[in-house]
Amino acid sequence: MHSRFDLFFHFYFPVHSSPFFSRSLVGANHTSARFCSLSVIMEPATGKSSLFRNILARALIFGVLIMVFRFAYVVSITGESCILSSFCFFSLPQNLNFIVPGAGVSAIVGNDAVSRTDSRRDLYTSKEWIRAVHFYSSVFQDLISEGLLSPHSKSLCVETPLGQEVFALKEIGVENSIGIFKKAAKPLVVKGEGHQIPFDDNSFDFIFSGGARLDASARPADFASEIARTLKPEGFVVVHVKANDTYSFNSLLDLFSSFNLVKTIDMAGFDSLMPYIREIVLRKDTVIRNLGGGKIPDGISGNKCSVPGHKRELVQKAEPLIEEEPLKPWITLKRNINNVKYLPSMVDISFKNRYVYVDVGARSYGSSIGSWFRKQYPKQNKTFHVYAIEADKTFHQQYESKKKTVTLLPYAAWVKNETLRFEINRDPGQEEVDELKDKGRGMGRIQPVKSSGGEVDKIQGIDFAEWLKNTVTESDFVVMKMDVEGTEFDLIPRLFKTGAICLIDEIFLECHYNRWQRCCPGQRSAKYEKTYGQCLQLFTSLRESGVLVHQWW
Repeated sequence: MHSRFDLFFHFYFPVHSSPFFSRSLVGANHTSARFCSLSVIMEPATGKSSLFRNILARALIFGVLIMVFRFAYVVSITGESCILSSFCFFSLPQNLNFIVPGAGVSAIVGNDAVSRTDSRRDLYTSKEWIRAVHFYSSVFQDLISEGLLSPHSKSLCVETPLGQEVFALKEIGVENSIGIFKKAAKPLVVKGEGHQIPFDDNSFDFIFSGGARLDASARPADFASEIARTLKPEGFVVVHVKANDTYSFNSLLDLFSSFNLVKTIDMAGFDSLMPYIREIVLRKDTVIRNLGGGKIPDGISGNKCSVPGHKRELVQKAEPLIEEEPLKPWITLKRNINNVKYLPSMVDISFKNRYVYVDVGARSYGSSIGSWFRKQYPKQNKTFHVYAIEADKTFHQQYESKKKTVTLLPYAAWVKNETLRFEINRDPGQEEVDELKDKGRGMGRIQPVKSSGGEVDKIQGIDFAEWLKNTVTESDFVVMKMDVEGTEFDLIPRLFKTGAICLIDEIFLECHYNRWQRCCPGQRSAKYEKTYGQCLQLFTSLRESGVLVHQWW
């Protein structure tokens, strides 16, 4: 029988696997192996010494393998080498630091940011985390070198889900830094949102918003207002946005009306979600400008306004006007809508306060709101509030079920507030059908050329230009469709005279003239006195004034 030591030796150092005995036992048979075992028993002193040496050697090899495995693991996770102040093993020591060199900046994930029990520990050592910290550290170092940020600045990062920006600030020495997000990620991020920052007025010297979070905000005006409230006078705000067109840039500046532009710079992003970044640096004025409740836009002085240059540039990109009078306008003008270059297809409209569609002469809900605007107009996932201005009471009942999304104004758009005569006219040959049907209902006119025996009613007219100035601001995105049966020749000049034209970003205008009749070849409509040439001149003058107008049918 084998002794216990003999069995122990063979269990831990089997002949076929031990690297230390493989050379001496090559080709040996079972008998020779037994002889070696007996030799160990007969010479215990020598055997014990050899055994302990082999155990020590195996332990050393095992330790080396563990270190190699751990090194490979860290490299695969961080993408860099494991440069630690103590042993790199399975547990995270108290003074653990991952150091990522590059451009003179290191991103260090230390025990101040990550506790041993923190479930996000793997996240903080991921490639994405370290790449983001490295990127923001470089951004903040540049701001420090330009005197826009200092180690003593009390700093806030708005809507930072994980807190990389906060950590980067602390890493470069801006210790008094905190972030907010709708879900806290302590100790770097506390609960809060951009449109409702949980800090007192004038609390911070520096505020940062990265990741295009201002672009994505459903309440950008409140976002900007909260930054203005919590930032100290002469403090700096830095925002990173995706939008890079002139229209969006000016829209963003309108949100920060109490700030001065310091600089803007375009840079490459650090991930595929945001490969391009526009950095905008603003400084808060010592005295906040008062715009009288925000109802009077910056571009309007008294009753005059000038369309800003960035809007004029867009007119040059619009589809050409139809210069030759169409023989079949009911076909040509309707098809032309497919050629329209919508404003949201050319620019980013993210930085507007509200989104408004005004349908002047709306008729039924399905006439243009439901059939065209809801389905075809590119809204960039923004929620528009719709105003339907319609004097014909026949269509009013249809809007009862749309109260949540559509505000009906049961009036006629006019140049002043007064009672008007409202006449329903039909073109020759138009069939008399149920008047509740949109197609069978004649068009209402508040200034008939002559009484033609049609239906006449009294309605209330409103000063449309004044209503518009009291309803929207220049920081809103306003789209208007106007189909007012010839009254456009009164309303458009009034919009210019009052300066309300500057409040409208895009107009879809149907111009009414003595066009060729669909029912009667060779005959023109007797309802309107204007010619197609006069309509074309109206469109041309609008565009020359910088107004983006399209021909409606």
